[in-house]
Amino acid sequence: MAMQFPDIDPVALRLGPVVIRWYALSYIAGLTGGWRYLRWLAAKSQAKFTALQIDDFLVWATIGTVLGGRLGYILFYKPSFYLADPLQILQLWHGGMSFHGGALGVITALILYCRRYKISILEFGDLLCCVVPLGLFFGRVANFINGELWGRVADDSVPWAMVFPSDPSQLPRHPSQLYEAGLEGLALLAILHLLWRSEAVRERRGTLAGVFLLGYGIARAVVEFFRQPDDFLGFLWGGATMGQLLSAPLMAAGLIMIVRAKRKA
Repeated sequence: MAMQFPDIDPVALRLGPVVIRWYALSYIAGLTGGWRYLRWLAAKSQAKFTALQIDDFLVWATIGTVLGGRLGYILFYKPSFYLADPLQILQLWHGGMSFHGGALGVITALILYCRRYKISILEFGDLLCCVVPLGLFFGRVANFINGELWGRVADDSVPWAMVFPSDPSQLPRHPSQLYEAGLEGLALLAILHLLWRSEAVRERRGTLAGVFLLGYGIARAVVEFFRQPDDFLGFLWGGATMGQLLSAPLMAAGLIMIVRAKRKA
């Protein structure tokens, strides 16, 4: 007996012609929650940048997240589809965001912002990476509410397997969105917070950012074994998925940053 997917309307609020979706609210919650958490971390760490500078960076981070996430999805997953119908690029309410693209967008915004205002990229980046899992958590919960990006078919030993309405097969599947919310979101958030509490770790600039990249890459690669690959991509080289292939460079970069930070210290 499989669990039935909870009947959750993807639209959170309707005000006449105005429709507010949970997907949009997840981005708002992630950005505003991360902003407040980043201010708290900076104050406790006695960081060499001000609260006002964090406030200003929120705009940069928002642009980097949306543009990078959308362009990453277009380039990594469905380039031919969007080239055939470019107007679809603007229809964000249909979903289609890539974390890896969003990460590149935020990294670009971070570098440009820190260079412009002469802020240490590693110091700002370390604290910024501590708050990113909060946004990942809300994003994956929104994926679950939308009934999208569900997992592979589960066997009878998985009592929490669900039947998703959007699945044509109507077979019980892993709720991989919740797996990702737990690993990429809550678990990584807790690990980074515990490491941040150590002054020795904070002094090794680049360590927290490296742990985030390595931890996210591992979490994503593991969950991909339970997540159903996109129909239009399927399995790629060696049976790997696109998510696993894109996570490999993140893991390598994270490991390099951790090693370099330790050597410098």
